[in-house]
Amino acid sequence: MKRRQILAAAGAAVLSSPAIVRAQSATWPSKAPIRLIAQFPPGGLVDTVSRLMAPHLSQALGQTVIVENKAGAGGLIGTDYVSKQAADGYCLLVSHASVHIYATATRNTMPFDPVGDFSHLAMLVEAPMVILVRAQSPYKTLAQYLEAAKSNPVRYGTSGIGSANHLYGELLKIEGPAPEHDHVPYQGSAPAMQDLLSGQIDSLFDPITTNVAQLKAGALRALVVSTPQRLPALPNIPTFAEAGFPSMTGSQWLGLSAPKNLPAPIAQKLTSLMPEILAKPDIMARLEELQTLPRKSPVVGDEFVKVIQSQISTWTKVAKRAKVEVVV
Repeated sequence: MKRRQILAAAGAAVLSSPAIVRAQSATWPSKAPIRLIAQFPPGGLVDTVSRLMAPHLSQALGQTVIVENKAGAGGLIGTDYVSKQAADGYCLLVSHASVHIYATATRNTMPFDPVGDFSHLAMLVEAPMVILVRAQSPYKTLAQYLEAAKSNPVRYGTSGIGSANHLYGELLKIEGPAPEHDHVPYQGSAPAMQDLLSGQIDSLFDPITTNVAQLKAGALRALVVSTPQRLPALPNIPTFAEAGFPSMTGSQWLGLSAPKNLPAPIAQKLTSLMPEILAKPDIMARLEELQTLPRKSPVVGDEFVKVIQSQISTWTKVAKRAKVEVVV
């Protein structure tokens, strides 16, 4: 038994030696397929962006890139899976702030280190947050909404306890101040939207992504958006900063990540491809429809890691102020 363990350890050491790693990096990608893990179900934003990017990434690399959905536990299952794969460039992750930032900020334990267990390569797109009300709602502005929540219950829905949506709602409750801003958690945004439209709740905190069509059609009204400036496609929606809450400027980003210790040549190749792929006309047209766009100046490599670290710190403090903790 000991002999087998010694041989296995020796074999692993040889395979991970710098010379072997350099040789593998030089020939990457020499085999197919490259798997792009989407940690949420088909049809959502992560799946949509993954499937938009996969054919362009495949063409650029000269190898098949397939999207593989590994959903569950709010994105934790797929993310954890990637963290435990070989760092050889054949398993990549479309990472999500809901896991790396907001779950980290609110859960009492995580199955992986959101920074140390990954090679974070590039931020892809950002989905801003909006506060949605029905078109018939008496609340026309954020000021009216907060004034009501000072003395009367105003029920806001989110996709769940500990989500980004929940933390935004609780931060607004603190900074409003809006002591009667009451959280109603749901198992996802779809059932929350049903209750919003039927009048069971007063508002919904949600990424703008899946709500653009209803906003443009006038079925919903957005009181505020979390972008630094107003959205050109929806210029009537004021920003949180304009409304007096600059601390609520932010987004839920999607990124490209890999297991930790991805060889530098592979990381550099993938990082260099992201801006040009995101600029492809078919991708930009779809992202415009979703109002979920890349930053004008690409955020890649160490800069992306610094953004993640800063946001974890910021939202962990918010979670503590709001006493939001998910015990697992």
